[in-house]
Amino acid sequence: MIEIIPNYHPIFVHFTVALLSVSTGFFVLAYLFRRHKWRQQWLTTAYWNLWVGAGITLITLAAGWHAFNTVDHDTPSHEAMLEHRNWALATVTVILLVAAWSIRRYAKSRPQNPMFVGSMVLVWALVTATAWHGAELVYRYGLGVMSLPKVEAHGAGHDGHSHGSDAQGSEGEQDGHGHADDGHQDDHEHDSDAQMDFSGLE
Repeated sequence: MIEIIPNYHPIFVHFTVALLSVSTGFFVLAYLFRRHKWRQQWLTTAYWNLWVGAGITLITLAAGWHAFNTVDHDTPSHEAMLEHRNWALATVTVILLVAAWSIRRYAKSRPQNPMFVGSMVLVWALVTATAWHGAELVYRYGLGVMSLPKVEAHGAGHDGHSHGSDAQGSEGEQDGHGHADDGHQDDHEHDSDAQMDFSGLE
């Protein structure tokens, strides 16, 4: 099997977020514009995204559980992991309940109602909150990251890391690509001579 660093959880979780967000959007759209000619297409898209999203969420949960038990962490990040896990378990429970409810409604051809649309908005809110807690584990606590970039000052700019011409010039001198090495020094000398000639004419 192909090695994925740190694990497969970050892959599947993006499908969960995307599919359930799209499903919620189309359910809300179909509810707000109940007389639109494309309403039935919107509902069909919403249902399929919900069902596929719920199925992939089970894989996401399994991969997340594996990550929970294998990723190296310290005490502060462990507390954050527990919080993310609790959010995930609650979110998956609600997703599966709403998905089962939607299958029953679809089978009986029941029209949309505010309660079902509201439950989909709740699903989206829970998925978003859970994903946010997961992102905190990576970007705040560094879980699953093999190495962090070494911050070095290169002059003024983005917190010590400049992308301007001054930084490029200093880097060029440090790595052997200064002006003296590539022949640009002669160009600067010619420019200085030219300026002197012109100043003499003035």
